[in-house]
Amino acid sequence: MIPLFHPPAQDMDLMIAGLKDTLTGRWWGQGPKVDRFEREFGEKFGHKNCVMTNSGTAALHIAYRLAGVGPGAEVIVPVLTCTATCHPILLLGAKVVFADILPGTLTLDPKDVRRKISRRTKAIVTVHLGGLVANMGELREAARIAEAVLIEDSAQALGAKLGKADITCYSFQAIKHLSTGDGGMICVKTKEQARAAKKLRWFDIDREQKIRKGWQAWDRRGITFDQMVPAYKYQPTDIDASIGMAGLATFDANLTHRHALVGLYRTKLSGMKCLSLLDRGEQNADWLFMVTVNGNRDDFAAYLKQRGIETNVAHVRNDVFTVFGGKRRKLPGMNEVEAKYLCLPLNTKVTARDVEFICSVIREYEAKRRG
Repeated sequence: MIPLFHPPAQDMDLMIAGLKDTLTGRWWGQGPKVDRFEREFGEKFGHKNCVMTNSGTAALHIAYRLAGVGPGAEVIVPVLTCTATCHPILLLGAKVVFADILPGTLTLDPKDVRRKISRRTKAIVTVHLGGLVANMGELREAARIAEAVLIEDSAQALGAKLGKADITCYSFQAIKHLSTGDGGMICVKTKEQARAAKKLRWFDIDREQKIRKGWQAWDRRGITFDQMVPAYKYQPTDIDASIGMAGLATFDANLTHRHALVGLYRTKLSGMKCLSLLDRGEQNADWLFMVTVNGNRDDFAAYLKQRGIETNVAHVRNDVFTVFGGKRRKLPGMNEVEAKYLCLPLNTKVTARDVEFICSVIREYEAKRRG
């Protein structure tokens, strides 16, 4: 079976060397390598203030806290996303407001975002689905009108030129572009926001102050630090950071590989009647290769499965889940593509030869359907 997803090809020797150095040292939990990974990640991807977390969802949860999301607030999100985008909103007591997607890209529809703005709108979340960057110019304008914080859920878009939102969040989950097994990063504009994020990821404890106090929690009969608000245990470990730094070394080659496979897909599938290609956009990190099927998607997927090709939809419209209301909203874009969109294999395990084979199978399917 040609796999739809696979962990990225990261340098095993570098990972083992980094892990050995960590596991034979003092810091297994959060230590100096987390700080180093934050710096190196920021330098590589153009972010000045980076705070690593133990998951991309944790990064989003902290981002919502920084945005002031809480009871009575509304957060506008695209209806087609991983549910991880939405769960933290509910946990903060706020309301998820689903906006439509554009059928040609499956990304957030800025016009529908404007229609969904209310006086309770606290944040707007754009998801760069599959790595395709949404229309940030129009979304920034929508956020300005709403006087809301614009947050990028960029879990699938590492490698695209991002950072134009107020807050950008990434994921290092097992099958992402760069993996630490699991992990995330929140990137903010100011040092003050970064300091607040670091406190929220570790029980509102000022770690830098603890270091200055020699890690002592007491001084004579007093405490050396305080905890003012309820926070989380969302910090990563130096084990995670060791794997992440090895991933930075192979990231460019992996992204180039993905770009090449997508280019080959688009060339070989151009002109096919049984499917349509999405608009690739000006910025795309190519985490997913998504198409829309012109006909019966289930039959199409079953035919590919019989030939050893794994496919899936990756994400389901969130409004149908009970936790979010369990009811399809009147969202024309989503309704149009719901039974059509599908992901074809795209990862560092897939080769150009695999893509050639997949495209030949699709040509067979089209020929049989015509016959």
